[in-house]
Amino acid sequence: MDINSKIYVAGHRGMVGSAIIRELERQGYTHIITRTHAELDLCRQDQVEKFFAEERPEYVFLAAAKVGGIIANQSALADFMYENMMLEMNVIHAAWKNGCKKLEFLGSSCIYPRLAPQPMPESCLLTSALEPTNEAYALAKISGLKYCEYLNRQYGTDYISVMPTNLYGPNDNYHPTHSHVLPALIRRFHEAKEAGLKEVTCWGDGTPLREFLYVDDLANLCVFLMNNYSGNETVNAGTGKEVTIKALTELVAKVVGYEGKILWDTSKPNGTPRKLLDVSKAKSLGWEARVSLEEGIRLSYEDFLNNPMRAER
Repeated sequence: MDINSKIYVAGHRGMVGSAIIRELERQGYTHIITRTHAELDLCRQDQVEKFFAEERPEYVFLAAAKVGGIIANQSALADFMYENMMLEMNVIHAAWKNGCKKLEFLGSSCIYPRLAPQPMPESCLLTSALEPTNEAYALAKISGLKYCEYLNRQYGTDYISVMPTNLYGPNDNYHPTHSHVLPALIRRFHEAKEAGLKEVTCWGDGTPLREFLYVDDLANLCVFLMNNYSGNETVNAGTGKEVTIKALTELVAKVVGYEGKILWDTSKPNGTPRKLLDVSKAKSLGWEARVSLEEGIRLSYEDFLNNPMRAER
């Protein structure tokens, strides 16, 4: 990308999109295009085609998505599949139709099989069954990834995809039932500390292993890949390090300053037993994550405290 290139960031108000904006601005890019949902409904093909025909962005970061944790995914399977499929197909197709030089599609590590080899290489995609609790979302993301690949193969486009592990950081969603595990824990322990609760109950048994990537690290990789990578195969985005949910929970409690007892409700689902990405591909390209988990949680908690309205989402 040239410093003056016309760059569209879809989903700029979300955690990932806002981080990409910060990274682009940090690197000196000056011509960044955004639209709010009220200005442009990405699920409406007519609106998306009109936007691309008028603006004709040269580069597109597709970070818009309907996202949520286990409860949200299980309770709105059809919504997660429909909205994600529609918005990504509309944007990718309109980008191709209007001569976009390069597009980067943001997916999720949930695209990989439930019992994939660990750590999960990019090549294990579609080799066995998905995790049932987020299958609808995963199928939508796989479709977006594959559409980029098929456009490359059929029309010679330069569309790439990146698959992040569990993300967290500034502008996260802290909703009590629709958020992911790390922001949900930040909110839960903060409220428990404020209320003086002596114990907090968490879902599952704490044994699942998870990997977490600070969102500003992801944004740095996204810009790096846009400038340095072309190929049909996706690129994993992670740290290559994992932690049990129990250890994560204890670390969040420590950062937040909650000193009560932590209990586990084993009647609730654990989700996928292990999710660690093989990040050797990104490393071979010359990129590595920089922010440690404890430092990232501290920065996230500061953001939560400084932006109280985020707890209402």
